[in-house]
Amino acid sequence: MAVTKGLEGVIATTSSISSIIDDSLAYVGYDIDVLAEQSSFEEVIYLLWHQKLPNDTELAKLKQELADNAELPVSLIEQMKLMPLNKVHPMAVLRSTVSLLGAYDESADVMDSETNYLKAVRLQAKMPTIVTAFSRLRKGLDPISPRKDLGFAANFLYMLNGQEPEDIAIEAFNKALVLHADHELNASTFTARVCVATLSDVYSGITSAIGALKGPLHGGANEAVMKMLTEIGSIDNVEPYIREKIAKKEKIMGFGHRVYRKGDPRAKHLKEMARKLTQLTGEPQLYEMSIKIETMLKEEKNLVPNVDFFSASVYHSLGIDHDLFTPIFAVSRVSGWLAHILEQYENNRLIRPRADYVGPERLEYVPVNKR
Repeated sequence: MAVTKGLEGVIATTSSISSIIDDSLAYVGYDIDVLAEQSSFEEVIYLLWHQKLPNDTELAKLKQELADNAELPVSLIEQMKLMPLNKVHPMAVLRSTVSLLGAYDESADVMDSETNYLKAVRLQAKMPTIVTAFSRLRKGLDPISPRKDLGFAANFLYMLNGQEPEDIAIEAFNKALVLHADHELNASTFTARVCVATLSDVYSGITSAIGALKGPLHGGANEAVMKMLTEIGSIDNVEPYIREKIAKKEKIMGFGHRVYRKGDPRAKHLKEMARKLTQLTGEPQLYEMSIKIETMLKEEKNLVPNVDFFSASVYHSLGIDHDLFTPIFAVSRVSGWLAHILEQYENNRLIRPRADYVGPERLEYVPVNKR
């Protein structure tokens, strides 16, 4: 039995949601470059869930559904307050709160297509509210209710800071949401599909996906990038810092990717937003350090940035706490997770791979009193 470590290169299912072909990413056939520059995140949600771009009426309906379902139950917020909010990682709070949401939904175990779609809407709508409520609660502030007159990206930034964001902030955050929405059969998406393939409910599938995204080899890279930039501190420290990392053969987060060989097609979009935002916030050194790191790793190791590298500077420039970077990833990626969950339900088969056993065989049992 042939074994592929990490399932690298193994085709585990068919899907019509997103594709990675020749280092190009597309959602339902639309190139990511076009979507990143021209599409709203709400359009991308619709595209992933319906396999087509919405017309004006369809988009307005989805926006209204998201707005109508964004509020959190008051009792759920009270339960969040009971968590040790300043002692655990935000992803642990997000995972537990999403799991709790399932207990608030009387239709959680109803499995017809229409009901599962409504659950998808509720989850997509509430994810930003959960993350922003957590952010404020741990600072001793009251959560801010979502506004129905703001788009998805603007509403998140408003609920986070209590102020209507500027256009460039909305553009940057919308772009980040679009770029992170789906990525074929990544670890968290595969986890979600494995979970619901047992015919478990949507909430269980998303909770499982969040658990997988929590790991630093998947969702935590941009938080680690910001930690690295903070440690470096100035442009003069870049070269000795990176050379020491290379000499010690330590992983430099935000570079390289399992499925891309020539480079992550998403990175360039956030690179440009990072340049603009760091100039506006008076921290151009973050961008300058990033460029120097990019140049060194290309020359020394032939490594190029992935989407996480420049998203760190973007989120920092938007005033977002560094440990919220991965939960924000989840706010976007839940759109893809839900698309894959709905697709899995439509043509389900239990996902049950085999393992190549390499342990001892035919051992003779010895009673406990003779061991």
